Amino acid sequence: MKIIDNPWRGRSAPLVEAPFPSVTAAEVQALLGRCPVAKATPLVAAPALAKRAGVAEVWVKDERSRMGLGSFKALGAAFVIAQEAVRSGRTPLERALQGRCFVTASAGNHGLSVAAGARIFGARAVIYLAETVPEDFAARLKAKGAEVVREGTDYEASMAAAQRAAAAKGWTLLSDSSWPGYTDLPHRLMEGYLALAAELEAQIADPPSHVLLQAGVGGLAGAVAAYLRKAWGEGPRIIVVEPAAAPALFASIEAGEVAQVQGPISSMGRLDCKAASMIALNGLARDADAFALIDDAVAEAAAPVLEANGLASTPSGAAGLAALLDGGLGLEADARVLCILSEAP
Repeated sequence: MKIIDNPWRGRSAPLVEAPFPSVTAAEVQALLGRCPVAKATPLVAAPALAKRAGVAEVWVKDERSRMGLGSFKALGAAFVIAQEAVRSGRTPLERALQGRCFVTASAGNHGLSVAAGARIFGARAVIYLAETVPEDFAARLKAKGAEVVREGTDYEASMAAAQRAAAAKGWTLLSDSSWPGYTDLPHRLMEGYLALAAELEAQIADPPSHVLLQAGVGGLAGAVAAYLRKAWGEGPRIIVVEPAAAPALFASIEAGEVAQVQGPISSMGRLDCKAASMIALNGLARDADAFALIDDAVAEAAAPVLEANGLASTPSGAAGLAALLDGGLGLEADARVLCILSEAP
């Protein structure tokens, strides 16, 4: 494991030309209140993992049941699409977005969130997949009503294809990342993740000493870190965990700007992103204390341990827990650690 302290911690100005993440959860909570399948996901104690990691407590926010989609991503793109439906003023809501098409690229659950949101409100969803994305995931997207297009050898290439399609056909590009000239929709998408953070604030009476947040482009980590700083102040040490093969945030923090990185394909596929979201980078440069990189072998070694403790996930979904179990974070015996199990197996 490689870990660095964040030299930008507490910075009041953005690191790059993009907004900071939002810290206001009111709108997403109001919209979720109108959704019959929306409910808070559980926060569970994991004493066996705490003992194994040599710390006092481990708490796991379990996102595997989130709104029937099996991932925190249900709070992201679907929230933005619901916003669009409500703001259209058209009724009934289930047909409010007829004629609209949302397009994106996905390496995982973001595409399912776009597909589900579009279907609920009468829109089309077109999802671009790279050649490396498994066919069973394409089948899941199609089952949600999405049109699937295969293009590109990796996520970045499939996103470029989605951008071209949006520009050529007048579709709405709905990415979970942000870049120069594209910040409004991803900023709102990250706001959806604040529902998870607000639940954490309500579920934990005594804030933890450490929060471990896995990251790909950084949307979840950036949103949750921003909210928890507002809720819990400077107390928790927030550590961002990325694949060593895709150190987009780690490299950006070292460079002081968005860094495009190169590396092999990681088994942490949902986190295998080679460029950070600008919005997430701003938030994490201000709010995170440290950035850690783990090898694929570390993530894979954690899988049977977590399954044995009723916390089966994927290498991506359990990357924070994998970093904890690896023991390379240097935590004290009295540490009280919060992790997010971000997706189902």
